[in-house]
Amino acid sequence: METATQVGSTARPSSAPAPVQPFASDGTLGRHLARRLVEIGVRNVFSVPGDFNLTLLDHLIAEPQLNLIGCCNELNAGYAADGYARAKGVGACVVTFTVGGLSVLNAIAGAYSENLPVICIVGGPNSNDYGTNRILHHTIGLPDFSQELRCFQTITCFQAVVNNLDDAHELIDTAISTALKESKPVYISISCNLPGIPHPTFARDPVPFCLAPKVSNQAGLEAAVEAAAAFLNKAVKPVIVGGPKLRVAKAQKAFLDFAEASGYPIAVMPSGKGHVPEDHPHFIGTYWGAVSTSYCGEIVESADAYVFVGPIFNDYSSVGYSLLIKKEKAIVVQPNRVTIGNGPSLGWVFMSDFLNALSKKVKTNSAAVENYRRIYVPPGIPLRREKDEPLRVNVLFKHIQEMLSGDSAVIAETGDSWFNCQKLRLPANCGYEFQMQYGSIGWSVGATLGYAQAAPDKRVVACIGDGSFQVTAQDISTMIRCGQRSIIFLINNGGYTIEVEIHDGPYNVIKNWDYTRFVDAIHNGQGKCWTAKVRTEDDLTEAIATATGPQKESLCFIEVFVHKDDTSKELLEWGSRVAAANSRPPNPQ
Repeated sequence: METATQVGSTARPSSAPAPVQPFASDGTLGRHLARRLVEIGVRNVFSVPGDFNLTLLDHLIAEPQLNLIGCCNELNAGYAADGYARAKGVGACVVTFTVGGLSVLNAIAGAYSENLPVICIVGGPNSNDYGTNRILHHTIGLPDFSQELRCFQTITCFQAVVNNLDDAHELIDTAISTALKESKPVYISISCNLPGIPHPTFARDPVPFCLAPKVSNQAGLEAAVEAAAAFLNKAVKPVIVGGPKLRVAKAQKAFLDFAEASGYPIAVMPSGKGHVPEDHPHFIGTYWGAVSTSYCGEIVESADAYVFVGPIFNDYSSVGYSLLIKKEKAIVVQPNRVTIGNGPSLGWVFMSDFLNALSKKVKTNSAAVENYRRIYVPPGIPLRREKDEPLRVNVLFKHIQEMLSGDSAVIAETGDSWFNCQKLRLPANCGYEFQMQYGSIGWSVGATLGYAQAAPDKRVVACIGDGSFQVTAQDISTMIRCGQRSIIFLINNGGYTIEVEIHDGPYNVIKNWDYTRFVDAIHNGQGKCWTAKVRTEDDLTEAIATATGPQKESLCFIEVFVHKDDTSKELLEWGSRVAAANSRPPNPQ
């Protein structure tokens, strides 16, 4: 996707403009930005103060419908905005110039990879300093203020540098509306001396955006539906597989309607988990090649036609490019394009429109569902344990499964939690998030903060490895300060287990912490926080009973000790295949 730095066209207002109110002293850039964030649905903004953004933060605090949440570092502020956007539809963070902007880059790149509209706001230099040869602090010592902008150009879909009040209104609104239309992050830099200066363009409250729905090319839609229906109606045992781009296309309902009309079995790609209802009678599990849910991979790969809706095929989701999928058997439905086998590829055909129209043309065929039911054998139970036997990972996740309900949301950190959480069967309305495309370790701490803040009606259950936790641990402090009641399972196995299974070495062993004492020190008697150490199944049962009972209104941090080699079998298989893909020799020249 190409990015835009220049001013684009703003979205049309949803109704006739109200009469412009008389100029008021509070008609400022800072107030307009605050009101605009409220208008698009943001209620919490994650920030780290710095001298270039302090005045702007004053204006955000002054907005009664905004809650400014100070984070321990910019990376976590960005991750929190990412998690918030997953639950709320849009997120926002505010940092300071360059030292803050470059610190938040990694989180914004992750949001870009996951198609999340995050408004990244940076307090910039005084407008008078632009175009001069002055050297400012928080820079690399050159009279060039564009370094930060250039870094953001590749990981945001629009960049606005606001250093003039005359076009500030247009730049801000264009940036925010572009984030919503493209479902990607945007960058807004605002000179530190501008937020509090009145200007006539800000004399009234912002008019709500009217983001016109994208309408498919009718001829292309009809051609795609006709070809797809002919392709599928001659198939013997077709299947449907949901992918992560169901979210950005807002096509979950259309997907489910198509699944109902077709009667096909429903599988989900690993990064699409949470976008497809797993309580549906035709749901067969996660399709992840060699590490698929039992019997799911066999049904998908033996099908004579498969409909992939919103997939991303990368080295991780394809298990080192080892999927047994044939292009000529596949219909691939992307948010704005449909490709049918080796045949036609039709653009400007939108996912929801296509699925809704195809639902009316496809014949019901439940052959693959019936085949799945014939071969399916329920999973076994863990081996009988000995008294005081050390806790095993599969036992841990058996208990986590029993905790889940429609009032829960699961956050899975990069690592073996990817594979163990994939095996959880999500109840209706249970949330599920993980960052598979970008896979940045430590993401889950900030994402848990943001998601829990956006969805206070859900109790977040976060599964985080010790190595990942050490990257971003500080913002447990912010969770406590915000009164959150998430349950964090810290899986202490002494290192980067996912890296061990790809390529082992001494660098995968980390310094062990006393994690519960670390969290207790952060708690410091202020707020509600409860910690526990778990070494056996009895310990775990007691800890979960306390977390869901007497401590249900507290942030609960449960440190779980497991053997360093106690991993899911899926990680063992996946790690060897990814290692093989990583170690391919150069092609002959």
